[in-house]
Amino acid sequence: MRIGMMLRTLDEKGGIGVYTQNLIPELLALDHRNHYILFYRNAAHLGRFAHYPNVTERVITAPHKALWDQLAIPYACWREKVDVIFHPKFTVPLLAPCQTVMVVHGADWFIPEQAQFYHPLDVQYIRAMMPLYFRKSSVVISVSQLTTDNFYRVLNLPANKLKTIYFGPARHFKRVTDEATLAGVRDRYGLPDNFILTLTKRQGDGRKNLGQIFKAYAQYHEQTANPHRLVIGGKDCHLFRAEYGLPENGYGRDILFPGWIDQADMPAVYSLADLYLYPSNLEAFPIPITEAMACGTPIVTSNTNGLQEIAGDAALLVDPHDPEAIAGAIYQVLSDVELRGKLSKKGLDRSANFTWEKCARLTLETLETLALTEV
Repeated sequence: MRIGMMLRTLDEKGGIGVYTQNLIPELLALDHRNHYILFYRNAAHLGRFAHYPNVTERVITAPHKALWDQLAIPYACWREKVDVIFHPKFTVPLLAPCQTVMVVHGADWFIPEQAQFYHPLDVQYIRAMMPLYFRKSSVVISVSQLTTDNFYRVLNLPANKLKTIYFGPARHFKRVTDEATLAGVRDRYGLPDNFILTLTKRQGDGRKNLGQIFKAYAQYHEQTANPHRLVIGGKDCHLFRAEYGLPENGYGRDILFPGWIDQADMPAVYSLADLYLYPSNLEAFPIPITEAMACGTPIVTSNTNGLQEIAGDAALLVDPHDPEAIAGAIYQVLSDVELRGKLSKKGLDRSANFTWEKCARLTLETLETLALTEV
C-alpha cells in the first residue's frame, strides 16, 4: 500500500506539532511493509526520513495552507498513486482521489463553553467545514473518547466513523533520579528546593485557567506556614506578573517564572516538582498530564473534559472554577507524604496506557484496513 502523509504540521507549535513529530518516526520504525510518500510544505525537512528504504519525500508548494490541502495535495496524491492520505490535523483534501484519514484533537468549536476560547470567525469556519471533512474521511482518528463522543453527538455520524487512539509523552519522559542531572537542571532554571509546577503559553492563560491558579495559590499561601513556591514555565510568562497584578511581597514573591524550559530538561523538572498543578479549562488530550505521570509527579487537575479521562484515578480532581477547591487540593497533596506516594505510583502505572508505540501500531492497523476499500 502507498500511504501519503500530509506533514505541514511538522512546523506547528503546541499539541498537533508534538503529535506529528512523535508519530511519524514511530510509524516508520514500525512499518516495513508499506511505502510512505511524505509531503512537506517546508523544504527544510527534506532528508529527515530519507534513511528509511520505504520512504519517498516530496516538497509540495502552495501560497496558502488551504490551497496546499485542497488543491496541491490532491494532485500530488494522483501523481504519486497514493492509496490512503493521512493528515495529523483536522482537515482532509476534499478532492483526493484516494482514501482519506484525519486526526481530530477536540470538538471545541461545537461546545459553547469551549468555543469561547477561539475567535468567532474561526468557530464559524470550522463549524461549516468540519461536516464536509467528516463526510470525505474514510475514517477519523480521535485522540480521546471525549472527543469521539462529542463528535458523534453534534454531527450525528454513522457508526464506526471514528476510532479513539491515545498517544503519549515523548520517550525520554521518565523519572529522573541522577543527582547530578537534577542539580544541573535546578541551577539552570533557578528552581527552589520545594515547588509546585504548572505550564502555560503566553496566549493560553485563559484556557489554562491561570487566573484561578493565582487565586488558589494565594489562598494556599495564606493558610500554610511554609508554603511551596509556584513555578510557572513558558516563554515570556513573566509578563503575567504585571498583567495579573501579582504583588511584590507575600504570595507574589513566591511565584517564579523561569521562562522557556527545554524539552530535554522537562523530565528532570517534573521529577524535582512536588506537585504538578493543571486545573485547565479545556483539554481534549492533555500532553503534560501524561508527561507528569510518566515522571511519577503527583497531579492536581480538573474534573472535566479530557483531563479527567486521561488522569483517571492517578490525580486529585477539582472544579477548575473553584479556587478554594484547588487550594484545598494543593494543601492536601503537599501535606500528606503517603498521598503523594500513592498518586506517584498510580501515575507511573497509568502512564503505560499512553505510548507512541501503541499509538503508531493502532494507527497503522487503521490505515491498513482501508487498503482493499474502494474509493
